Amino acid sequence: MRTTLREDKGVAGLNVLLSVIVMLFVIGFLVMIFALMGGELQDSVQSDVTNNATAVEVINETYTEIAEVTDWYGIIIVITAMVVLILLTVIIISAIRSSGLVASS
Repeated sequence: MRTTLREDKGVAGLNVLLSVIVMLFVIGFLVMIFALMGGELQDSVQSDVTNNATAVEVINETYTEIAEVTDWYGIIIVITAMVVLILLTVIIISAIRSSGLVASS
């Protein structure tokens, strides 16, 4: 059984970058859903006759912390871009070395 390697041209790290962008979109969508659910849950507990202060505090802390996850998006995008640039550099160096223009010892 012979396996062939994919030889895509000009896509150094593009798949990684696109995967991270899609992952961030899905995480943002889930965070939005949980933040909306937490707000509605807190409103329903506050309007309840029993008005359990501990439950309100726990719900408030939980959904505000979940909503702050999007603060990390910037650093995730920067790290992903750095990985893509490193992959591109490695591919360029290996292409130059395998071209025969540079003598290797």
